[in-house]
Amino acid sequence: MPSEIIYKYLANEASEQEIQTLFEWIEASEENKKHFITLKKAWAITSLSEGISKDNAPVIKIKPKNKAVKYLKYAAVLLFLFGLGKIALNFNHKRKHSKEIVLELGDGRTEIITKNNQRNLVNEKGQLVAKKFANQIVYFGKAENDVIVYNSLKVPYGKTFKLILSDGTVVNLNSGTTIRYPEQFGISGKRTVYLTGEAFFEVAKDKEHPFIVNANQVDIEVLGTKFNVNAYPETSTVNSVLVEGSIQMYDKENPSNAVLLKPNQMAVWQNNSKKITTKSVDPAFYSAWTKGELTFKDTPFSTIVKIIQRSYDVEIINENSDLARQTFTGTIKISESSVENILELLKRDTPFDYTIKQNTIIITNIP
Repeated sequence: MPSEIIYKYLANEASEQEIQTLFEWIEASEENKKHFITLKKAWAITSLSEGISKDNAPVIKIKPKNKAVKYLKYAAVLLFLFGLGKIALNFNHKRKHSKEIVLELGDGRTEIITKNNQRNLVNEKGQLVAKKFANQIVYFGKAENDVIVYNSLKVPYGKTFKLILSDGTVVNLNSGTTIRYPEQFGISGKRTVYLTGEAFFEVAKDKEHPFIVNANQVDIEVLGTKFNVNAYPETSTVNSVLVEGSIQMYDKENPSNAVLLKPNQMAVWQNNSKKITTKSVDPAFYSAWTKGELTFKDTPFSTIVKIIQRSYDVEIINENSDLARQTFTGTIKISESSVENILELLKRDTPFDYTIKQNTIIITNIP
């Protein structure tokens, strides 16, 4: 059966005779049926990337080299969408997490970052320390007498935030991230921040004051560079991907246990073994979240679960255990997508039922 007839059928352009011939061919063998399903999945994803995004559906970007690869990649992306639609999140956001970005000042005061409380922050002498906006905070100046005051910023699930430190370093913070940082860096010494979660750093160059990111059991030291750090507490690893410049990752308890990264490399620290390994990667893949995208490439389902959990702030309960053994590939624009969009897309190809109650989605088989 030529693929052209299948696509004519999917586009509602096939004649009655072609439709009858197609159905007879599908029923002729299990292999034919599987081939039809594969092309139908490819068609669904192609339609999605070309037009459905205008209705707030996910946008999937694939750049195939030839038609055969194209169909395989589209099928892989659909499997990825299956993963998104049937995620089993073992986390209850409604009870445990704030919905707002919280700034904890060094003197113990706490402020909620909203559109309505944009203002300037000043020190005890009335000097301008920072300007606070709805989506970022910009700091200024240096601390006098090297007396460092640390603030903490907590970004909840479902949100991101930008922080510009007093030295000009730009820090993009991903969902579910906490960073502890000096309100103003000192005149001397190192520039040290403490990270739990994920952040992309564009460090201002200052050879006299090395920049240190403390992440779990490792430190990452730089002079001036761009790199991503992923150090969520629920994972047993810390990874850092270098975009430009150079960074060194080392064991805080044993600094000689260290690696020096070159651009396009990733260092991975294992909490249990205390080993650091490196490999070559495409850094754009690891910084896509800073552009509002979720990108996966042969990503384990368990990892996807955690990413969707943080990005969409939802709980999805699923009884399909097969997903735990799968990996997925695809790209989603967060602002143009929702889990509901994805589920509705999947229902076109694989019928199932689901119910939504507040932030919890329960997926079930059709009776």
